[in-house]
Amino acid sequence: MRNKKVVMITGASKGLGRALTLAFAKEGTRLAICARSSKELLEVKSEAEALGAKVIAVTTDISNVRDVERFVSVVEQAFGRIDVLINNASILGPSPLPLLLDYPEDDFAEVLRVNSISPFLVTRRVIPGMLQRNQGSIINVTSEAGHIGYAGWGAYGISKFAVEGLTQTWADELQETNVRVNMVDPGEMDTQMHRLAVPDCDYPIAKPEDVVEVFMYLASERSAGVNGQRLEAQEFTEVEQNASNSI
Repeated sequence: MRNKKVVMITGASKGLGRALTLAFAKEGTRLAICARSSKELLEVKSEAEALGAKVIAVTTDISNVRDVERFVSVVEQAFGRIDVLINNASILGPSPLPLLLDYPEDDFAEVLRVNSISPFLVTRRVIPGMLQRNQGSIINVTSEAGHIGYAGWGAYGISKFAVEGLTQTWADELQETNVRVNMVDPGEMDTQMHRLAVPDCDYPIAKPEDVVEVFMYLASERSAGVNGQRLEAQEFTEVEQNASNSI
């Protein structure tokens, strides 16, 4: 049976967003994806459709309220609802990463606007429909740099601290409902962003497609009742694989 859920993914044109789009597409999920790059977004849309999924792709700057309103409205009109929201879109900021003392003020504000305020904007627009149906799952992408302060990670790390606070606050406010809000730390991945952040990386790291299982779990009924949790994708994948191997 094909999965009829509607999954919305921001920042879907590359990296983890692309990997999530294709993973859900293989399940037959109806997908709503967005990114600021039209060309790359449409390429991902074509890949997902080739896997049999129905996909709405809208070029969107999620830090722009009007863009968010337009994107969510298009999806709700086409699919009737949004069951799962994955707030994945983010930017790194200047590369190489400057220390806070040297951080350009405009860049600092831009990173926080895209990485911290945008998930609030999208979530606030999507939650009313979920509350009306009394069902929904919101998954925010965080980072180890948003859990422990690291010198040199500047605005990016600070923005992810905000995402973790946003997740916990939404989860607590919604705890009496069946709408749940969780966060996932995907760990270090072989992405363009990681290469910019750690240009001299000389150790093996995961591919984005290696860490999608925890997102599939949080989007499914298997995770009913899970709310306000912080899950580490690579550890989760290892646990799942070990459990499968022991059967």
